Amino acid sequence: MPVSPPESSRRVLWWAALVLAPLAALLFQLPIPVLTPRAAEPKAAMDAGSEIEYEFPGVLRWHKSGLVERFDGTETVPPSPSGDPAANGVASKDVVLDPAANVSARLYLPPAAAVAEHGKKLPVVVFFHGGAFFVHTAASPLYHRYAATVVVSVDYRLAPEDPIPAAYDDAFAALKAVVAACRPDGAEPWLAAHGDASRVVLAGDSAGANMAHNAAMRLRKERVDGLGDDKVSGIALLHPYFWGKEPLGGEPADAAVRASFERAWEVACAGQLGPDHPYINPTASPEEWRQLGCRRVLVTTAEQCFFVERARAYAEGVKACGWDGELQVYDTQGEGHVYFLPKYDSENAAKELAVVADFVRRC
Repeated sequence: MPVSPPESSRRVLWWAALVLAPLAALLFQLPIPVLTPRAAEPKAAMDAGSEIEYEFPGVLRWHKSGLVERFDGTETVPPSPSGDPAANGVASKDVVLDPAANVSARLYLPPAAAVAEHGKKLPVVVFFHGGAFFVHTAASPLYHRYAATVVVSVDYRLAPEDPIPAAYDDAFAALKAVVAACRPDGAEPWLAAHGDASRVVLAGDSAGANMAHNAAMRLRKERVDGLGDDKVSGIALLHPYFWGKEPLGGEPADAAVRASFERAWEVACAGQLGPDHPYINPTASPEEWRQLGCRRVLVTTAEQCFFVERARAYAEGVKACGWDGELQVYDTQGEGHVYFLPKYDSENAAKELAVVADFVRRC
């Protein structure tokens, strides 16, 4: 879908999934729903004479004129304010939580029986979707199907229209607004009634996992009112998108392959941050990891993931740096990068989802 650079795409759309789907099934013993996506809007024909600044095949094309065409992550699933029978009665709605910051959210509330059975406020997962910082939204079918527990799924600003650090700023603004909304006098009644600000987990897959890490790092430098000891309860990094100039472990050493990854990052950050900047390569400054603003870390990866060596090195670095929290690593054999999204009903995906759900329960 062609997109003109917006003046204000700072709309942070979350699902305070007080419960969405598979994670809900595990946390509240609900069956997994079947969801029907809304078709993507037709893409405008490309101007044959237009020069291309950057192309990510099958994902995105950025013209020198400023026009951006997206070929992936454009389908959406609408909210269900009265409860969705196909999603076990889970209700969802879109609200504005912070008008001053232009922060909006899609909130999800589990069936009344599930909430009553739980008997207390629920942990809140602030979830950042993947997509290389270029594509997808919180309403993408892949994420609507996956992000299903008390989840606030952030629809942050995307590159190249809004280069990094815009996504990081939106992520931190989302965290602040969620914590504020979970107070008894919070402006959003669903979060005020059911969200536990003392049990916030930052999570994401791929680029979203990168964002969760960087939000946790920022926490120790910038306070969030209402967060207690300036830490979230945990961060769950699912197949995190980290990279670096030099090959690590068994990463490809081919210059053309590495250049393609570096070019994607260069476009995402408008050329302002190199491939060894701590945002994309935390191993460049491991001494800072002691400042991680969380009590627990979960890192998941897969044998055939593009970034498996980076995820393993990240886990080893956290373990060795003197950080005083709890670390858990989950490595799936025979699978690729974020396989659990397209293969959500596979046995391996169910196992990884169970690990994430158990981690959230313990946070």
